[in-house]
Amino acid sequence: MGIEFLLNGETVHVEVSDPTCTLLDWLRETQGLTGTKEGCNEGDCGACTVMVSDIGQDGIDHRALNACILFLPQLHGKSVRTVEGVAASPEKLHPVQQAMVDHHGSQCGFCTPGIVMSMATAHASGRTDHDDVLAGNLCRCTGYAPIIRAAQAAEGTTAPDWVSSDANALKTLKSGHAISGSDFYLPSNSDELADWCLKNPDGRLVGGATDLALWVTKGLKSLGPVCFLSGCSDLKTIEKSTDGLRIGAAVTLTALQSAVAGHHPDFAEMIRRYGSVQVRNAATIGGNIANGSPIGDGPPALIALGARLTLRRGDKRREIPLADFFIDYGKQDRKPGEFVESIFIPKQIDRLKCFKLTKRFDQDISAVCGCLNIHLDHGKVTCCSIAFGGMAGTPKHASHAEHALLGQPWTRASVEAAMTALEQDFTPLTDMRASDRYRMNAAKNMLLRYYLEDVGEAPRVLEVAP
Repeated sequence: MGIEFLLNGETVHVEVSDPTCTLLDWLRETQGLTGTKEGCNEGDCGACTVMVSDIGQDGIDHRALNACILFLPQLHGKSVRTVEGVAASPEKLHPVQQAMVDHHGSQCGFCTPGIVMSMATAHASGRTDHDDVLAGNLCRCTGYAPIIRAAQAAEGTTAPDWVSSDANALKTLKSGHAISGSDFYLPSNSDELADWCLKNPDGRLVGGATDLALWVTKGLKSLGPVCFLSGCSDLKTIEKSTDGLRIGAAVTLTALQSAVAGHHPDFAEMIRRYGSVQVRNAATIGGNIANGSPIGDGPPALIALGARLTLRRGDKRREIPLADFFIDYGKQDRKPGEFVESIFIPKQIDRLKCFKLTKRFDQDISAVCGCLNIHLDHGKVTCCSIAFGGMAGTPKHASHAEHALLGQPWTRASVEAAMTALEQDFTPLTDMRASDRYRMNAAKNMLLRYYLEDVGEAPRVLEVAP
């Protein structure tokens, strides 16, 4: 069975023979749309950026995505715009294209199509945070000043008619039915997903594919039977209650950032540093957890917040503390046929601070990620939850440091005792990102930094202001 989506305003039907064929390869090799470029082929440079639109809970959702790590079945029922289809008409450029010409925003031109698509998507969404929007688009020769000037010049200009016509066409395109192929499945809800997982306990689940796609594009691996979660709208919900937030496993990091900003702004600020806009628009929090990476930045923050994980197998569900999900490197508490369904963050006074240590601000993997959530009453520590990533084979609690602080006065002496206790919690490794000694010193300093900022002895530092 095939998939359907809009490509530059026209409905296309694609018989999927290879479910891991990327949109980039399909555009260039079968459609002759070579304006979308292949640069890094791993979602870092943005040369392959396209605009993907879908019907969301609040209307049409426009997203800039990396075509090089986007599998074709993920596009079913959506609209795709490439640089060939972004102009207002055959005689008139898109406002951002015209601005790029007027402000000399292109030199060699290789990166320009991706930059234009990021800018056009932001234009359609009304975004003006251009530094963030373009953080995932690498330009080696022009420099970003003229590009930013072009983005600013296009603010408030009239969007092309195709933005609204694509939105109207999407409403008739959406089918809501499961799609099944010889070696792939695209369920429309979590019940259909649960049935597939029972029948394919060794199958691969694809959320945003921002990690898994590299197994194909870089590792040249076959994924076997795959199930795409992009059609499971019930896994994309965020439910707010008096008890807290329940977040569906297929919620993107972009949506998660918005949801937690009013509750835990430090968590939201850290999410802003996950990859790029293109990556955050695709990556899911469920995937970030389920792949069990010791350097994933979501789990330390969620562990520090006391988050709980709902796992589903068939019709049966179980809830566990997220911290207990990670058993050892590459090993999680997940039974065959079981999948992550949702994450629950209990409501609490915000005391969370997240420290992500990397060599560069944007699009970098943490050497150490420390998330601390320490509550006080009359100058004493009454609740203490500290979690780190990059310090062990899994993201985990700093239990000895927590124990050293509980019940103690909130003083530098108590904090320094907890810093020493960190040596009992972790034996970090040395790798290309940092030495074991550096990691341990950094983790200790994050704890001290939390204290100094909390008592006003040091300013709250954001390395790069938006």
